[in-house]
Amino acid sequence: MRRERALELIDTQSGGDVSRIVTTGVEPLSGGTALEKARYLQAEGDGLRRLLLSEPYGDPAMSVDLIVEPGHPEAQAGYIIMEAMGYPMYSGSNTICVATALLESGMIEMAEGLQKIVLESPAGLAHITARNTDGHVESITTQGEPAYVAERGLGVEVPDYGRVEFDLVWSGAYFAMIRAADHGFELTADEQIALTAFGDAFVRTARPGLRQEHPSLGDVGPLPFVHYMGRVRTMENGAVESRSATYVHPGVICRSPTGTGTSARLALMAGQGDLGPGDTLETISPRGNRFLGTVVGATTVGDYPAWHSTITGSARLMARSRVTVDLDDPLVDTSDLEHLLSP
Repeated sequence: MRRERALELIDTQSGGDVSRIVTTGVEPLSGGTALEKARYLQAEGDGLRRLLLSEPYGDPAMSVDLIVEPGHPEAQAGYIIMEAMGYPMYSGSNTICVATALLESGMIEMAEGLQKIVLESPAGLAHITARNTDGHVESITTQGEPAYVAERGLGVEVPDYGRVEFDLVWSGAYFAMIRAADHGFELTADEQIALTAFGDAFVRTARPGLRQEHPSLGDVGPLPFVHYMGRVRTMENGAVESRSATYVHPGVICRSPTGTGTSARLALMAGQGDLGPGDTLETISPRGNRFLGTVVGATTVGDYPAWHSTITGSARLMARSRVTVDLDDPLVDTSDLEHLLSP
C-alpha cells in the first residue's frame, strides 16, 4: 500500500506572483511564535518548501505560505513565508495573498466594507485593512515590518558587469537597491533574462561581504534580494511613480513590484527627504503590475532611523486543491518532510 498524505491549498496571485496557501495537512510546529515556528521549519522541515516550489509539484517563481496558530494574542492567524531564497521574515505580496485567502475562504469571517484584521508573520504583527465588496476582497492595505537603511554608498566589482553601486535596506529582508539606469535597464518585460543574469552575478559577488544581523531578529541569512530602481516620475496630479523590478536569488524576477521592495524604496527616499509622512509612491513592475506604497511615519529599529509604511494591492483566488503527496514517489524527498505531514 502506498504511503500517501494530503495537503489542502488555496492558490492565489497578487500582481502576477503566485502564493500557495497551505491551510491543512501539516502537523503543529514546534515553537510559540511565528518566528520560532519558521526557524523550526527551516532547520527541521525544509522539505515542505522544496516540495511545493519544485517540479513536479510547483515552480521556484512561486511562494508558499503555511497557516499556523499565532503566538500573539492580538493576531487572528499566523503564517510562515517560503520562497526560492528560503524563509523571508515578511512579504507584502504574500501578506496580501494570505489575508485575501483567509477572508474569502471563511477562515476569518468577512465583514462588508472596510475590515481590520491582524496577522502574525515571522517579523511580527501585520496590521491589515481589507476593502470587501459582495463577499470578495477588493484590496488589502498592510502595514508590517518597518524599513531602514542599513548602509549607503556601497559598491562591488562584478565580473562581466564592472562596478555596481548600491544601498542596503531592510524591509522584512535585506535588499540591495540598485539604480537601473546606471546599467542600461529600462525595467521592461523583455529585459527579464538580462535582469536575472545581472542579479545572479551581483548576489554571488556581493554576498560574502554583506552578512548582516537585524537588531531584534538576529541573523537573517545571506543577501536574498535585489531591487532595481527606475527613474521617479511626478505626474500632473502630483502623484509619484517609478518602474521597478525585484530579483529573488536564485533566478527569479518577480511579476509584481513586491511589497517589501516598495517599502525599501520608500525608506530610502524618506531618509533622503524625498518623501514624508502621507506621501505615496506607485511602483510598476516590468510586466506593468502596480503596488501603492505610502509613508506612514518615522520610527527606529535598534539604532537605525526607520520608516513605517503601508502597501496596497489586491489578490485573486485561482484554485482550491487537495494535493496528494506520495511518500513512495522517488521524486519526493521525504528526509525532512514526512514527519511534518498529518497522517
